[in-house]
Amino acid sequence: MLFIVIISQALLYICFAVLMGSLILLLIPAAYRPEIHVRKAWLLIASGGIALLSFIPVWQIIAYIYEGIDLGSIVQSVLFTFEAGKSWILTYFIATFLFLFLVWFDYDKKPALAWVGIGMTFVLIMAMGWSSHASSYDQVVGFLSHTAHVTVVSIWAGILLIVSWFSKNHANWDKFLSWFTPVAVICVLITIVSGIVLMNFAIEFKDYVNSWMLPYGQSLLLKHLLIIPLIIYAFINSLLMRRKVKNTPNWDPRPWAKAESIIILLIFTATAALGQQSPPHEVIITENIVSNMFLLFYQGTFQTNLTVQWAPGGSSIAFFLLAIVFALLMVIAYFRKLPPFSTFLMGMMVVLCGYFGLIWSLQS
Repeated sequence: MLFIVIISQALLYICFAVLMGSLILLLIPAAYRPEIHVRKAWLLIASGGIALLSFIPVWQIIAYIYEGIDLGSIVQSVLFTFEAGKSWILTYFIATFLFLFLVWFDYDKKPALAWVGIGMTFVLIMAMGWSSHASSYDQVVGFLSHTAHVTVVSIWAGILLIVSWFSKNHANWDKFLSWFTPVAVICVLITIVSGIVLMNFAIEFKDYVNSWMLPYGQSLLLKHLLIIPLIIYAFINSLLMRRKVKNTPNWDPRPWAKAESIIILLIFTATAALGQQSPPHEVIITENIVSNMFLLFYQGTFQTNLTVQWAPGGSSIAFFLLAIVFALLMVIAYFRKLPPFSTFLMGMMVVLCGYFGLIWSLQS
C-alpha cells in the first residue's frame, strides 16, 4: 500500500507540472519557444489524474480506520470531518470543472482561456496545500509555504517537461532560454526558501543528521542529494547550452533537457515518499522504526535512542572526493559531446558517493 501511495503522489506532482507547463507555454509567443504540440488527451489525463490520485491518501485514512463494519459512515466521516477529506472534495469539483473546461474550450487558441486554466490549476495546488502536513502545524505559514513550493516547482518542472518531451523541434531554443533561465532561477530560489520553511515544520535543523536514521530522514537526504546533479544539469542546460545553440544551430539540446527532467521526476518520487513517513519529532527511535537502508550501511552499532553526529573520516572523505570527480565529469562529458545518458549515470554516482560519504561519516 505504501508503494502505491508514493507512486500515486509522484504522479500527482507530474499532473500538476504537465498542466501548468502546457498552459504557460501557450502564453509564450511562438518566436520564443520551440514548436510544441501537447495533445488535449494528456491534459485531460492530468486533470482527471489529480481528482483520482489526490483521493489515494484519503483512502489510506479510510483503510486505517476501517474495522470491517459500516464502511459508509467511515467514508462519510473522513470526507466531511477530516481536512484531507474536505480538501479532496474541493479538489474533485475543481478538477472536474477543469476537465470540462479543457474539453469544451479552445484554450490553445485564446490566451485568456489559458489563464483560466492556470487559475484553476493554482486553486487545485492551494487545495493540496490546505491539507498538507505543514498546514496542520501552522495554518497560515504552512499553507502558504507548501502552496508556494508546489506552485513554483510545477512552473519550472512543467515547462521543462513539456519543452523536452513534447517539442517537435529545437527551433528558437536560444530565445527560449533567454526567458526560461531567469524564470527557473526565480523558481529555484523560492523553492529553496519554501523548502527550508517546510522542513522546519517536520524537523529542527539541529536534528537533521539524526533524522537520517529514520525513513523520513533517508527520503529527505536522497532528495537533497538529487538536487546536486539537478543543479549541474541546470547549469549545463542554461548557461552552457545558450552559447552552444547560438554557435551550432543544428545541434539538438532536447536530450539534455530530458535528462534534467528525469532527475526532477526522481525528486518528485522522493518528495512523495517524504509525505508518507512520520516526521522525526513524532517518533521515538527504536529498531522497529529505523530505516533498513540506514541499518544496512551504518558502520556503528545501533541501539534505542541512538544519537549520531557527523564526523568525516578517511573513507567518507574519499567518497566525497569521488562525488566531486563525478560532478566535474558531468560537465566534461558535455564538452566532450558524450551522450546525455552518460551524464545521467555520472549524476547518479554523485548521489551514491555523496550518500556513502555522509552515512559513513556518522559516529555515535
